[in-house]
Amino acid sequence: MPEQDAPPELDFRRDGSDCLTIVLRGTWKMQQQLPDSDRVQQELAPGLSRLAFDAQGVSGWDSGLMTFLLRCWDLAGANKIQIDSEGLPKGVNGLMKLATAVPEKEGTGRGVTTRSLFYRVGSQSIALAEEAQEIFTFLGEAVIAFFRFFTGRARFRWSDLWVVVQQTGAEALPIVALISFLVGLILAYVGAVQLAQFGATIYVADLVGLAMVREMGAIMTAIVMCGRTGAAFAAQLGTMKVSEEIDALQTLGISPMEFLVLPRMLALCCMLPLLVLFSDFIGILGGLVVSITTLDISFQQFVNRTIAAIDLANFSSGLIKSVFFGVLVASTGCLRGMQCGDSSAAVGVAATSAVVTGITCIIVADAVFAVIFNILGI
Repeated sequence: MPEQDAPPELDFRRDGSDCLTIVLRGTWKMQQQLPDSDRVQQELAPGLSRLAFDAQGVSGWDSGLMTFLLRCWDLAGANKIQIDSEGLPKGVNGLMKLATAVPEKEGTGRGVTTRSLFYRVGSQSIALAEEAQEIFTFLGEAVIAFFRFFTGRARFRWSDLWVVVQQTGAEALPIVALISFLVGLILAYVGAVQLAQFGATIYVADLVGLAMVREMGAIMTAIVMCGRTGAAFAAQLGTMKVSEEIDALQTLGISPMEFLVLPRMLALCCMLPLLVLFSDFIGILGGLVVSITTLDISFQQFVNRTIAAIDLANFSSGLIKSVFFGVLVASTGCLRGMQCGDSSAAVGVAATSAVVTGITCIIVADAVFAVIFNILGI
């Protein structure tokens, strides 16, 4: 067997009553079966004051030998034994001096730090207050931007506005149509199962029409737009923040709220009511398909019942909510984008947060609208 392939060997030699010499032979590399460092601990008898090394038989080494020696250094330090490293190879001796020259900095480990309940409650309260401050600051700046727009002083490019209008309007029609048609279809089937018990399947038209124009058309369209457009707003603005484009705009004296946020909020606030109208029509169409094909309701009967069931109050309630939902989706998307961190990973976090925040706000707002409309008798 060649010398460089010799297995690592560990031996001990006494040089006097107070010195223990560790004899190393063979190849000390990670892929080898290295001797257990506990054997060194067993040899550290009381009365020893010096630990030396004899590495003349070492034919090769890597970090495996360094790991073993660091363990020997720790054992010697714990037993207050002086180290004599002159017997180690020159390169190993230099690395050991470098590794043990600077002690480990306190606080750099991954130690588990236990915080008190008051500390955690206080930290969460401070974070919540800072989050609320950022939200109100954003809303205040958005209001100022809208005020400057209506007074003709806002600085943004109209071409950007039309691009966002197309992205949030025409390009969203396919997904809104698919979701709305399926929702109308589901409502018709659910209503038919219950109403058939009373021989009143004709009222499926009333159920689908009212449900779509009052609730489902607005809320489903808002949720779809939150996942599609709100996340896109957050990702776009977050990417611009990571690439320091927003900082460049501020350096040039251009308000990011007017140049970036205002066109997006204007476009979505205008397009969402139109999308809700489209969603209402497609949803009712889904109920019509089910009624004609499975419930023996004619086209004329379905249309007559739908027109009779939907009055102006029901129709307008969905449109009123759609305007607020548009503001919520655009605000949450742009807010999370402007709050994005400075790394690429933060862009994904901002997009996810925009969707979660947007959908939560939509549901809460719809519940508030339900209470208000009930009080008003709408």
